[in-house]
Formats: sequence, C-alpha cells, structure tokens
Amino acid sequence: MQTPHSPAAPLNRGMITLSIMLATLMQTLDSTIANVALPHMQGSLSASQDEISWVLTSYIVAAAIATPLTGWLTARFGITRLLAIAISGFTVASALCGMSESLVQIVGARLLQGLFGAALVPLSQSILLDINPREKQPQAMAIWGVGVMVGPILGPTLGGWLTDSYNWRWVFFINLPIGAFALFGVLTYLPKGRQTRPIKLDFFGFATLSLAIGALQALLDRGQQLDWFNSTEICIEALVAGVSFVFFAIHTATAGKDSFFRYELLKDRNFVTGTCFIFVIGAVMYATRALLPPMLEALMGYPVATTGLVTAPSGVGTMIAMLLAGRLVARLEVRAMLLAGFLISAVALYQMMGYTLVLSESDIVWPGVIQGFGLGLVFVPLSAVTFATLSPELRADGTAIFSLLRNIGSSIGISVVQALVTRNTQVVHSALVEHATTSNGALNQYFDPGSASSMESLNQLITQQASMIAYVDAFKLMFIVTLCVVPLLAVVRTRRRPAGEEAPHVAMD
Repeated sequence: MQTPHSPAAPLNRGMITLSIMLATLMQTLDSTIANVALPHMQGSLSASQDEISWVLTSYIVAAAIATPLTGWLTARFGITRLLAIAISGFTVASALCGMSESLVQIVGARLLQGLFGAALVPLSQSILLDINPREKQPQAMAIWGVGVMVGPILGPTLGGWLTDSYNWRWVFFINLPIGAFALFGVLTYLPKGRQTRPIKLDFFGFATLSLAIGALQALLDRGQQLDWFNSTEICIEALVAGVSFVFFAIHTATAGKDSFFRYELLKDRNFVTGTCFIFVIGAVMYATRALLPPMLEALMGYPVATTGLVTAPSGVGTMIAMLLAGRLVARLEVRAMLLAGFLISAVALYQMMGYTLVLSESDIVWPGVIQGFGLGLVFVPLSAVTFATLSPELRADGTAIFSLLRNIGSSIGISVVQALVTRNTQVVHSALVEHATTSNGALNQYFDPGSASSMESLNQLITQQASMIAYVDAFKLMFIVTLCVVPLLAVVRTRRRPAGEEAPHVAMD
C-alpha cells in the first residue's frame, strides 16, 4: 500500500502543499462561513429560525460521523484517490448548496458537504507528514495549522462580506474555483501508487460510533434551544449517545484486530495526550470565537462588519505564531513551547475576564491577538509531538481521530459556554433586581419608580450588566480549563531523531 518515492521523480512539495492546503482551507472555512448568512437564507428559503439552524447542524453531524471512516477509506482506496474524490464531492456539493431553492435541498447538499469534507483535514495532515522528512515536519504542521485554525476565524468575516456585496449563495460558490485548483494540483502532483488490498469494514463498530457521535452532536446543537434535559428529545439523544458508546467501547475491547477503531493508538502515550490537548484547544478557541460576536453586537451595538474586523486579528496572531513555531520547534524543547503557548493563552483569557460594558476596539483586538498567538504556539509542536512516536501505518487513523476530537471539543465548548451565559444571565439578573427597590435611595436619584418607561430603562440596564457578568464568568471558566491541562505536559515524551537515522519514505498509496 505504501509506495516509496523514487529519486528519479522528485516530489514537488510546494505544489502538493499548496493543493492540499487549498482543500483544507475550503473545508474549514465552511464550518463558520455560513453562520452570518443564515438570516438571509431564512427569508430566501421560507424557513423558520429553528429550521434554518439545520443548515449548520446537518454539516456538523455528517462530518462528525464520516471522519472516523477516513482510516478505512485510506487503506481501501489510497490517499491520492480518496483525496481527489473528497475534493470533487465537496466542490459539487458546494455548487448544489448555492443553487438550492428550498430548505430540504440545502440541508441535503450540506449533508453531502459534510460527508465528503470530513476526510479533507485528516488526509491533508497525513500527507504533509508523509512527504516531509522528520526535521521538516514541524514547519509542515505550521502551514497545515494555518488553514485549520485560521479558516474558522476568518469564515464569518468573509461570509459577511460576500453576503453584503453579492448574496448568500456566494458563500458556497466561492468554493468552486478553490476546489478546482486543489483538484488539479492533487491529480497532477501527488504520486499514484499501486492498487490497495481490499480490507473488511467493521460495520458494527462504525455504526455504534456513528450513532454516538451523531446523537451527541444533535444534543449539543439543539440542547440550548430545547432547554436541555427538560426536553424529551434531548434525553433520548443522550441515552442513544451513551448506550451506543458503551457498545462501541465493549466491541473495540473484544474484537481485537477486526475492530473499526485501531486500539493500537491508545498504546501511544503521546498520541493520547495530544488528543486530550487538542480537545481543550478546540473547546477554548471556538468557544471564545462563538462568545465575542454576540457580546459585541448585542451588548455594545457593534455592526456585523465591525465585529468581523475586530475579531479577525486573532487569526493574524495565530499565523505569526505558527510560522515562528515551525522554526523554533527543532531548536527548543517541545514541552517548553507548549507551556509558553498555554500560559500566553491564559493571559489573554485573564484580560477578557476584566471586560466591562465600556470597551475600546483595542481592548478587543489585543487579547484576541495574544490568544491567537498562544494557540498558534501550541498547535505546531502539539501536532508534531502527537505523531512523533506513531508508526506511519497508523497515521491516517490517528489524524482522523485527532480531527474528530478537535471537532467534538469545539462543539462541547460552544454549547457549554453558551448555556452558561444564558443561565448565568438569568441568575445574575434576579440577584440584581433584588437590590432595585424603592428603598434604594441611590437608585431613585436616577430612575423614577412611578414611571413605566423609567423602569423599562432600568430593566434593560440590569439585563446588560447581567449579560456582561455572564460573559466574564464564561471567560473565567476557559481560563481555569486552560491552566488545568498544563500538568498533562509532564507525560509528554519527546523523541529526538538519532544521528544517522534516515528521513521517512514518502507513503501515498
């Protein structure tokens, strides 16, 4: 299945990297680019607010279910063929999304997008690891990380511009030229290998894991809307997710080599620790990005375009850190870089804990840049050390699980912080109202208890203050979580390349 590359046909690493990064950027952009266009889609497709949310959830659920299949599909078809199929399918599905005339059509097209796009991120990571010698892998992971982490951050800004300048359909049509260039590069520059051996798919393992992931994603996406476990639907989804995962775990432990999940991955200490870290990074990064826009727009009256401009610089910090880390990781101790990155991210969250209703644009921009820099500093050495001790034949499965844990972490993080903001706003509002009485002389100097309009203004002010406190509490939670994972660095082991060890061969198909 692996094809060592012949010196007579040197790899064009630059074009391969550009091609697969275009595919990665296309997929990661689509995870957030449609968010700002939802109100426009809702009117065009005659959908309710609840119904239009399935444009987002259908994509997430389909991608989550299909991601674990990446390892099996790679072994069955080979990386080159699978990547070409994934890019083609994702591009066609994007065109179908843009041409949709009803809610059913666009939800179906988004399901296809998720199914085809699920393999793009793990395959791109696996290819970059394969085509680069060990000493170049950190730089390769830096380039890969730019597409993975910056795409979701820039998505809302680009989506808002396309929607305002043209219409919501261009949020999807933008993928067509990107997909065409990526497909051309893959078919032209990636080496073609011999036919792979047929292997058997563990359908029971895949089915139980898919049910668990799908039910969990549905629970997380609809929990806040349906009041969590006060809803029968949420209780059923939680039961299905729990029971399915238990069956999957038991099956994996007893099926041996026939299991869908490669249990050998759990024997690699670096890989297990790395997936724990990426879970937390996904939760903290995406949760912060999910909190800031509604906070700025609802509490401070920021226009959508301005919100995009003040949150986008965090992506600049991430890119700078990744490019810098790609050069430093070969010279510095990996655990020291990880520690520095987590502490820098914690500093940014600590600054956000001091937010009030009176903020300048620089108060938003600089903590975002600092947090982006810290996360970028973590991502490159983390990606390198997670796979440093993993055998090449496990990389496709490993990168799929790595991406899956990042996605699940982001979903859980977003759902938890949004639920906490909603709940804490109500709790703090009730606590503040207890002090807003006619006996409060200081309050009566500014508000007339006998005036309905004055009391309405007071209630709006209390709601704003309660919401701001709730947002600060959410930032505090992420600050604590970031610090709590730092001790895990003690179990990470670095692997230095012995003198005279040859760089790994290229393994495509």
